[in-house]
Amino acid sequence: MSDVDAHLLIVDDDERIRGLLQKFLIRHGFLVSAARDAAHARRLLAGLDFDMIVLDVMMPGEDGISLTRSLREEMTTPILLLTARGETEDRIAGLEAGADDYLAKPFEPKELLLRINAILRRMPDLAPVNVAPKVLTLGPIRYDIERGEMWRGADLIRLTATETQLMRIFSSSPGEAITRSKLVEDLGRDRGQAQERAVDVQITRLRRKIEADPKQPRYLQTVRGAGYMLSPD
Repeated sequence: MSDVDAHLLIVDDDERIRGLLQKFLIRHGFLVSAARDAAHARRLLAGLDFDMIVLDVMMPGEDGISLTRSLREEMTTPILLLTARGETEDRIAGLEAGADDYLAKPFEPKELLLRINAILRRMPDLAPVNVAPKVLTLGPIRYDIERGEMWRGADLIRLTATETQLMRIFSSSPGEAITRSKLVEDLGRDRGQAQERAVDVQITRLRRKIEADPKQPRYLQTVRGAGYMLSPD
């Protein structure tokens, strides 16, 4: 996803903060709409598609955590929570409600910008056809494409940054072989045999987290002469 083209929704009951954030983010290339409370936000969300929601927690009426929990029942749009409270229990409550990140007030606008860009970079590019599954099943493993998370039952499988990138690449084209040179390119590495061998090592490590028998892979397969292929159930 291109950060510059992203459409953000800012939800904050403080008119001054709402206006400052809107102007700041517009200057950095975003499309920005603003809502004064949860009810206003719901009306905008009913008529427009947003790439991300920046949501204040402490608002009159329905608070940000309650709104986040409700929105998560019907959409996967990334949500960044803002709050004047920075206690651990508040951060946990926000994340458990379904928020993608959490930033305590007061904050530097640059930090907010970095958080927004980081979340948007984790999101897959939008495809012209939206029939692809949001979750891939690999035996007992479940991979959430939109969140970039891998689960075994209720247990989150920790992936390295490179493993996360590889899963995003493979899940964008399930059932299709991807050459080692293309993997190197998509990972942003310099071309060459050394980097292709490094990819082989990363594939081996990733298989240990996916496969029941990594030496005889069922899901992350080697396609002779063509590269590697993710073959979900």
